[in-house]
Amino acid sequence: MAKISDIEGIGPKYAELLAKEGIKTIEGLLKVGAKSKDRKKLSEVSQISEKLILEWVNLADLFRIKGIGEEYSDLLEEAGVDTVPELALRKPENLLLKLVEINEEKKLVRRLPVLSQVEDWVKQAKDLPRIVEY
Repeated sequence: MAKISDIEGIGPKYAELLAKEGIKTIEGLLKVGAKSKDRKKLSEVSQISEKLILEWVNLADLFRIKGIGEEYSDLLEEAGVDTVPELALRKPENLLLKLVEINEEKKLVRRLPVLSQVEDWVKQAKDLPRIVEY
Protein backbone atom coordinates (compact mmCIF):
# COMPACT_ATOMS: atom_id res chain seq x y z
CA MET A 1 0.00 0.00 0.00
CA ALA A 2 1.29 3.43 -0.95
CA LYS A 3 1.90 5.97 1.78
CA ILE A 4 -0.45 8.93 2.03
CA SER A 5 2.54 11.28 1.84
CA ASP A 6 3.17 10.13 -1.76
CA ILE A 7 0.35 12.47 -2.78
CA GLU A 8 1.52 15.95 -3.74
CA GLY A 9 0.65 18.43 -0.99
CA ILE A 10 0.30 15.97 1.88
CA GLY A 11 3.23 16.74 4.12
CA PRO A 12 3.87 15.60 7.70
CA LYS A 13 1.25 17.94 9.20
CA TYR A 14 -1.61 16.78 6.99
CA ALA A 15 -0.45 13.15 7.14
CA GLU A 16 -0.68 13.35 10.93
CA LEU A 17 -4.19 14.86 10.82
CA LEU A 18 -5.33 12.14 8.42
CA ALA A 19 -3.67 9.41 10.50
CA LYS A 20 -5.72 10.56 13.51
CA GLU A 21 -8.77 9.65 11.42
CA GLY A 22 -7.30 6.25 10.54
CA ILE A 23 -6.12 7.24 7.05
CA LYS A 24 -2.51 6.23 6.46
CA THR A 25 -2.50 5.01 2.85
CA ILE A 26 -3.59 6.28 -0.54
CA GLU A 27 -6.05 3.40 -0.72
CA GLY A 28 -7.47 4.41 2.67
CA LEU A 29 -7.93 8.01 1.55
CA LEU A 30 -9.71 6.88 -1.60
CA LYS A 31 -12.03 4.62 0.39
CA VAL A 32 -12.91 7.26 2.98
CA GLY A 33 -13.06 10.16 0.52
CA ALA A 34 -14.96 8.61 -2.37
CA LYS A 35 -18.35 10.09 -1.43
CA SER A 36 -19.11 13.78 -1.02
CA LYS A 37 -20.82 13.34 2.35
CA ASP A 38 -17.81 11.42 3.69
CA ARG A 39 -15.38 14.11 2.48
CA LYS A 40 -17.52 16.70 4.27
CA LYS A 41 -17.42 14.65 7.48
CA LEU A 42 -13.64 14.14 7.16
CA SER A 43 -13.21 17.87 6.64
CA GLU A 44 -15.16 18.64 9.80
CA VAL A 45 -13.24 16.24 12.04
CA SER A 46 -9.78 16.88 10.57
CA GLN A 47 -10.07 20.65 10.00
CA ILE A 48 -8.78 20.15 6.44
CA SER A 49 -10.78 21.93 3.73
CA GLU A 50 -13.17 19.84 1.63
CA LYS A 51 -11.59 21.31 -1.50
CA LEU A 52 -8.14 20.09 -0.50
CA ILE A 53 -9.47 16.66 0.46
CA LEU A 54 -11.20 16.34 -2.93
CA GLU A 55 -7.98 17.33 -4.70
CA TRP A 56 -6.09 14.61 -2.83
CA VAL A 57 -8.84 12.03 -3.45
CA ASN A 58 -8.70 12.79 -7.18
CA LEU A 59 -4.92 12.26 -7.17
CA ALA A 60 -5.38 9.03 -5.19
CA ASP A 61 -7.87 7.93 -7.85
CA LEU A 62 -5.29 8.58 -10.60
CA PHE A 63 -2.83 6.35 -8.70
CA ARG A 64 -5.15 3.39 -9.50
CA ILE A 65 -3.94 3.62 -13.09
CA LYS A 66 -0.90 1.39 -13.60
CA GLY A 67 2.10 3.51 -14.55
CA ILE A 68 0.90 6.73 -12.93
CA GLY A 69 2.64 7.52 -9.69
CA GLU A 70 3.67 10.66 -7.86
CA GLU A 71 5.74 12.13 -10.72
CA TYR A 72 3.31 11.53 -13.57
CA SER A 73 0.27 12.53 -11.51
CA ASP A 74 1.89 15.95 -10.96
CA LEU A 75 2.61 16.28 -14.68
CA LEU A 76 -0.95 15.25 -15.59
CA GLU A 77 -2.36 17.72 -13.07
CA GLU A 78 -0.35 20.52 -14.69
CA ALA A 79 -1.89 19.46 -18.03
CA GLY A 80 -5.38 19.84 -16.57
CA VAL A 81 -5.94 16.14 -16.00
CA ASP A 82 -6.73 15.73 -12.32
CA THR A 83 -9.38 12.99 -12.39
CA VAL A 84 -9.79 9.54 -13.92
CA PRO A 85 -12.92 10.63 -15.87
CA GLU A 86 -10.96 13.60 -17.28
CA LEU A 87 -8.13 11.30 -18.39
CA ALA A 88 -10.65 8.97 -20.08
CA LEU A 89 -11.80 11.86 -22.30
CA ARG A 90 -8.35 12.80 -23.57
CA LYS A 91 -6.86 11.98 -26.96
CA PRO A 92 -3.49 10.33 -26.18
CA GLU A 93 -1.59 12.11 -28.98
CA ASN A 94 -2.77 15.57 -27.87
CA LEU A 95 -2.18 14.79 -24.21
CA LEU A 96 1.38 13.64 -24.89
CA LEU A 97 2.13 16.87 -26.77
CA LYS A 98 0.81 18.85 -23.80
CA LEU A 99 2.88 16.79 -21.34
CA VAL A 100 6.03 17.39 -23.40
CA GLU A 101 5.30 21.13 -23.57
CA ILE A 102 4.72 21.40 -19.81
CA ASN A 103 7.78 19.35 -18.95
CA GLU A 104 10.02 21.46 -21.19
CA GLU A 105 8.87 24.49 -19.24
CA LYS A 106 8.68 23.10 -15.68
CA LYS A 107 11.05 20.10 -15.70
CA LEU A 108 8.74 17.94 -13.57
CA VAL A 109 9.94 14.51 -14.73
CA ARG A 110 13.26 13.17 -15.93
CA ARG A 111 11.69 10.74 -18.38
CA LEU A 112 8.54 11.58 -20.28
CA PRO A 113 6.00 8.87 -21.04
CA VAL A 114 5.86 7.54 -24.59
CA LEU A 115 2.70 7.49 -26.69
CA SER A 116 1.97 3.82 -25.95
CA GLN A 117 2.05 4.59 -22.20
CA VAL A 118 -0.36 7.51 -22.55
CA GLU A 119 -2.64 5.37 -24.75
CA ASP A 120 -2.62 2.71 -22.04
CA TRP A 121 -3.44 5.27 -19.32
CA VAL A 122 -6.41 6.56 -21.31
CA LYS A 123 -7.63 3.02 -21.96
CA GLN A 124 -7.31 2.12 -18.26
CA ALA A 125 -9.16 5.32 -17.32
CA LYS A 126 -12.01 4.36 -19.66
CA ASP A 127 -12.16 0.82 -18.26
CA LEU A 128 -11.81 1.58 -14.54
CA PRO A 129 -14.98 1.63 -12.48
CA ARG A 130 -15.82 5.09 -11.17
CA ILE A 131 -15.21 5.36 -7.43
CA VAL A 132 -15.23 9.08 -6.67
CA GLU A 133 -18.64 10.73 -6.50
CA TYR A 134 -19.01 14.47 -6.96
